[in-house]
Amino acid sequence: MTVVSDNAPSLLRAYYRVLTGGIENYDGGRELAPLLADDLEFEGPLAGHVIGAARFRQGVKGFIASVGEIEGIQEVNGPEASAVLYDAHLPKGTVRFTEFFTFADGRIQRLRLHYDPAAYIAGGGG
Repeated sequence: MTVVSDNAPSLLRAYYRVLTGGIENYDGGRELAPLLADDLEFEGPLAGHVIGAARFRQGVKGFIASVGEIEGIQEVNGPEASAVLYDAHLPKGTVRFTEFFTFADGRIQRLRLHYDPAAYIAGGGG
């Protein structure tokens, strides 16, 4: 299943292909690396504020290992930013996520992630 529509930027479609590709295909984030600015700025409930694509690639590995399916609900896309609302089906439950992206120079420059961290942990998120 596709998380985002064909109207989403190709960068975003590639990002969600990695997230839904399974941990056996993650290969240290090899396919994710070219999508992220080296100085990616990430904010999330568990990770806090993190600078650097390498740190993000390591952190997202647990999510990819835990998620069974991502069900896209709604998206808003623009030339320099997008937002995606989705349900992530985890081993012990479903958790709703919202991601806000800012793009620059053909890469994801900033990513702000919102979800209930207690529900994520209870759902078996890694």
